[in-house]
Amino acid sequence: MTAYPDKIDLRILAELQRDASQSQRAIAEQVGLSQNACWRRLKALEASGAIQRHTVVIDRTALNVSLVVFALIKTRHHSADWLREFRQHVSDIPEIIDFFRIGGEYDYLLKIITRDMSTYDAVYKRLIEKLELETVTSYFAMEAIEEQRAIPLT
Repeated sequence: MTAYPDKIDLRILAELQRDASQSQRAIAEQVGLSQNACWRRLKALEASGAIQRHTVVIDRTALNVSLVVFALIKTRHHSADWLREFRQHVSDIPEIIDFFRIGGEYDYLLKIITRDMSTYDAVYKRLIEKLELETVTSYFAMEAIEEQRAIPLT
């Protein structure tokens, strides 16, 4: 496989994003390949890291995990050691489902999913307990208009 996926690889990836539970045979039929050729391309996409893992999308409201919080963090610390420690600390809090280092007024953006405000407060306390943070500003989502959209592949 080349450095960039070709059009057939992109069609395979689009099919997987649409429904990762479909069989390899179904994917092969959708993209116009033999089953063996499709299998080889899937293995190459996995080996290249284009496919990192296979997951399932869960309806969080069905599980009573409906509070979505976006927390913006500002810090005075910018050393590699501090970042490593912060990254590990954030990774140890399972309610933080997305974590970005960002440019601009703030340094980090976290997406946090919890049941309610009291469980968010517990997450917040865990977040601030080990490391010095200058500012934590939280925004609470009122409605998810679109969530977990597929990555555009064109």
